[in-house]
This record gives sequence, structure tokens and C-alpha cells, in this order.
Amino acid sequence: MRQLNTSFLKIVFTVITICLVTACSKDDNLNNLNETIFVRHKNADMPAYIKGNASEKVFLITLHGGPGDIGLSFSGEAFNKIENQYGVVYFDQRGSGNSQGHYSENDVSIDLMAEDVLALIKVMKRKFGSDSRFFLIGHSWGGTLGTATLLKDQSDFKGWIGLDGAYSPARLYDQYIETFTTTANTQIALGNSVDFWKSVLELVSQVDPVINFDDNQKLNMKAFKAEKALHEDGFIDFDDNGSEGVGTFFRYNFWTRNWNTLQIGGTIDDQGLFQTLDFTSRLPEITIPSLFISGKYDMIVPVASAQIAFENIGSASKELLIFDRSGHAPLFSEPDLFTTEILRFMDEHK
Repeated sequence: MRQLNTSFLKIVFTVITICLVTACSKDDNLNNLNETIFVRHKNADMPAYIKGNASEKVFLITLHGGPGDIGLSFSGEAFNKIENQYGVVYFDQRGSGNSQGHYSENDVSIDLMAEDVLALIKVMKRKFGSDSRFFLIGHSWGGTLGTATLLKDQSDFKGWIGLDGAYSPARLYDQYIETFTTTANTQIALGNSVDFWKSVLELVSQVDPVINFDDNQKLNMKAFKAEKALHEDGFIDFDDNGSEGVGTFFRYNFWTRNWNTLQIGGTIDDQGLFQTLDFTSRLPEITIPSLFISGKYDMIVPVASAQIAFENIGSASKELLIFDRSGHAPLFSEPDLFTTEILRFMDEHK
């Protein structure tokens, strides 16, 4: 009997030791995460690429632009540094990147996509523990989706970072007209790319003063060309070597990426969200710490979007930062400043 008890105790001790070693190894692995999980929610399977140092179980959830872009579009110098300190989750939204599923157009809506983000949080908590802490960052369209997510449930987030976000898409039309006019007149007076900026003023004079889909598309396309002109004339910095964002294109199947972009973008457009969706009156409901970052020369989502969001957000702790050498992508044009501000915000509110 004594021999049996001794053997039993040895087995128990061995099992406990293995469990402890395994647990320690799991914690050690959090220092250098590089794995992919899939979130299955309402007929969609959406990948989340988890990278970085999650030893504190603090994660930054990214919401890409588009609609229809890719989660890894954030990748580059700035986010490499963020990964050194915190875990980063690069999430492919429904109908974007490598997401898969069998669903109809009725299964694509901003309401459902916000539920997808909250489903991601549940999966993360199940995998890494209920004590995990989350920050949310949304770029461009991701600003719209992030706002919708927080209005559903902000309880699991320690902070919200809006990066050149379209927080109320219906207001972009008037913001385009105002920003294009002011910027064009300024650049013409300086003698910069005069013919181009005259074409901008001509477009502004031709569009309907009341928002409509076709003119909104024309203004949006012109915005990208406007940022290119501002870059060429020395107003926007962009380090092509410092950004891996363009390279992420080749990490995805060519046809899948383009099909998804057309599918999700077309569906959102058909719903008229960019003509009708305005969250301004509901922004006071968001009360978690909030940081808004915008490029001074952002032509795609003008600074006015961030200013309105900052003024109306219900957060007691809120900031608005305008990057002087940036357009629509401060994370690539001013990566050092961007990283400093993101880490400062997360350090303060984690």
C-alpha cells in the first residue's frame, strides 16, 4: 500500500510539474507571437494575424480601410516597433483579404461587421484569458467600423484610436468640397502643380452641391491624385523603403483580394452608407479614452472628420493630433512620431 501511494504521488508530482512547465512555456511564447486564428461568425471565417509581445496580455486590434482592404496593410516600421511592446492583431474583415464564407449581400452590413469585431474579442479572451486587455485602432473606413463597434459595446476596450477615420461618412462630401477648394487655392498661389489644382477647382465647380454617389466617387478618386501632387511638391513625407504595406499585396491571392474589394466595397456602396451614415449625434455615447490622429494634408478623409469626432466624443480623456508632414497615412509618412504617440497612449491607459 505504501509503495502504491508513493508511486501515485510521483505520478501526481510529475503531472503537476509538466503542467507548470507547459504554462510557463505558454507565457514565454507570448513574448514573440506570430500566429493566425480564424473567427467564425455568421457564415464568415475571418483570419486574425497575431504578432508581437503580448507578455502583458495587452493587444491592439486593427481595423483596416477600404472597405475591402487587408489587415496587414498596417505592417511596416511603425507597427514593427509597436509589436516590440504589445501584441498586435491584424484582422481581415468580412469580405476582405483572406476572409472566406458562404453568405449573401444581406450578410454584409456595418452592423454585422461590428458584431464580427466583438466576436474576435471573445475568441481572443478565450485563447489568451479573460484578463486580456484591448485597444482598438481604425484607419479610414476602419474609423467608421470602429465607431459602430464601440456603439454596440465598448466595455472590453481600454482605448480607441482613430487614424484618419471616416467617423461619419455622409459628411465627407462637403468636407471634400471645402478642403479641395482651400488647398487648391493655396497651392495655386504658391505656384505648385497649377494645372492639376485648376482641374481640382473645375471638378468642385461641376459636382452637385447635394451629395450623390457618382460625384462622391469622382471626388474620392481625385483625393488620391491630390495627395500624390502634395507629396511631389514636398508637403507629404513618405518613405517607400520604410513601409511594408505595399508588399502585403503579395501575401494574398491576387484574385481573392480584388474580388473581395469589389464585393464588399460594392455592397457597402449599394447600401448608401457613404451618403447617409452619420454617427455624430451618437459619439457622446463613446466614453473610453480616445486618441484621434490625422494628417494635415489628408485629402481622402479630410482633417475636419477628426475635428468633428474629437469635439463630439463623450470621452473624458481625449486628444486630437495633427501630423504636419502627413496625408492619409501618418503611420508611413511619420512613423517615429506615430509610434511614440501610440505607445504613449497605450502605456497611459492599459
